[in-house]
Amino acid sequence: MQYKWRVLSNTTVATLMAAIDTNIVLISLPTIGRELPSTSATTLLWILLGYSLLTAVVLLNFGRLSDMFGRVRLYVLGFAIFTVGSLLCGFSQTGLELVFFRLVQAIGAGFLFANSAAIITDAFPPNERGRALGINQVSIVVGAVLGLVLGGIITSTIGWRWIFFVNVPIGIFATVRAHYDLHEIVKPSEAPHIDYLGNIVFAVGLSLILLGVTFGALGDVGPAEGIGMGVTGLALLGLFVYVESKEASPMLDLSLFRNREFSGSAVAMLLNALARGAFSFVLVFYLQGPPRFLSPLTAGLFLIPVSASLATFGPISGWLSDRYGPRWFLLSGLLVSAAGFLWLSTITADESFLSLALPLVLVGAGMGLFAAPNRAAMMTAVPPRRRGIASGIGTTFLNSGTTISLGITLIVLSQVLPHAAIVSILLGAPTQTLAPGVASGFLESIHVVFLGSAVLLLAAIVPAVLRNPVRPHLPAPSAAGD
Repeated sequence: MQYKWRVLSNTTVATLMAAIDTNIVLISLPTIGRELPSTSATTLLWILLGYSLLTAVVLLNFGRLSDMFGRVRLYVLGFAIFTVGSLLCGFSQTGLELVFFRLVQAIGAGFLFANSAAIITDAFPPNERGRALGINQVSIVVGAVLGLVLGGIITSTIGWRWIFFVNVPIGIFATVRAHYDLHEIVKPSEAPHIDYLGNIVFAVGLSLILLGVTFGALGDVGPAEGIGMGVTGLALLGLFVYVESKEASPMLDLSLFRNREFSGSAVAMLLNALARGAFSFVLVFYLQGPPRFLSPLTAGLFLIPVSASLATFGPISGWLSDRYGPRWFLLSGLLVSAAGFLWLSTITADESFLSLALPLVLVGAGMGLFAAPNRAAMMTAVPPRRRGIASGIGTTFLNSGTTISLGITLIVLSQVLPHAAIVSILLGAPTQTLAPGVASGFLESIHVVFLGSAVLLLAAIVPAVLRNPVRPHLPAPSAAGD
């Protein structure tokens, strides 16, 4: 097999696994809350948020480390850590243990996400990158949605612990294969240097925002404390940008944003992530909570149209963008997804599978049309030796946007529902224990969230299409290796 196809198959398995685990836990949360001892609503949220948060925090640094020490070396290490973390998650005995072991998983996922796009870009010639990155990057989005389907099936049949155990044999095989099959094409060019101050400021800032949102929404702290934590977190993120502008070897290389193609792709990716980040979270609790109260299996089946449309349109969009350029695929993807979210903002309490499938297909198709051309344009716009940090920036924007989107959704919920009702929904309380009006209030908040998603997607059109054509910084095609 040509080397480039070995790269694509291995990295796609890696990103698919890591993306599946972003959401496979989500559909199992009500079951975990009932069956795992010492699990509160806050703990349940941080089983989900902790993984996304830490992945977002480490990605920038891991992308830079890969430019220093070698992308393949750290990619293989990430696969091994992710596999060990999955095994530990399956053996968790309390909610806090599961939160901690999910953080181990997240470190491994950070290495995988930070390096996969860079390794693919190194291995494929320019005229094939869109298709290759399309398959790989769509696996991230498909995996996030597919995780919901698989999580529902596994939880309903053999138990929630197996959503983690199934990763172990796949992870062992893929780690060994990556070690023996992959090699460095672009050699490390930088002396090792860790931006400690930047890491600390970014991690604390993003963490404070999420802590303020989750604790405030669930009543763990008062409104003043929650707002104070959020404002402090935002101030620290502003300080982070200043720190990086003064750092000789920053974890966030601001010089890359002077390239309009790169910066336009990054901003569009961030807005897209903010728009769709809470999509799965909202739908899972719409289907499993008030007003539907479906089983995890049935809820997962309802979400198949999103995965199917993503898997169909993602690779096609990547392949066609190689030939015709990314601009019109980005525009059409954002418009189609926005139409789907506008439709979802009108759903009722008793939608049939078919009536819900139609807007879900639009959302999935739009995501597929957008993801691959945008990432390909972003990676092609930077020099080969900067692709590690460029890949890290892209996926950090994606994960940060997704994580913050969940926080915004909790804020919306807290404005419509009392703290006790939100806790009851998260813990999977049966319908007879919910106070009157909770179901209608929850549906109202869903409409607000999806309407906001449509607005963000329309806003993403501006940076997506108003940018310079790509001027690739590429090695000779022979560098792809056969």
